[in-house]
Amino acid sequence: MSEQLTFQPQDKPALSPMFLLRWEKTQDAHVLLYPEGVIKLNGSAAEILKRCNGETTVAGMVDELKALFVDVGAGEIETGINKFLETAHAKGWIRSR
Repeated sequence: MSEQLTFQPQDKPALSPMFLLRWEKTQDAHVLLYPEGVIKLNGSAAEILKRCNGETTVAGMVDELKALFVDVGAGEIETGINKFLETAHAKGWIRSR
């Protein structure tokens, strides 16, 4: 596991090279594949990881997901994204650019 990292609005997270995000029809969900296995993702986790492309900033993710999840408060979205990114980084799924 990696150490805890606090992401800044200008950071551009990217999937770690050992992981692959894809839609798995048989599971009816996005999954994160890695050499030792597979992680089935919920909808919000998949939406965040789809944006971990090394180009989209954290601030950009927040803006995009605010538009996608209009029934959720802006503060809740921002907090949720940051907590997820910190957890994903600690698990080695993503890296900061």
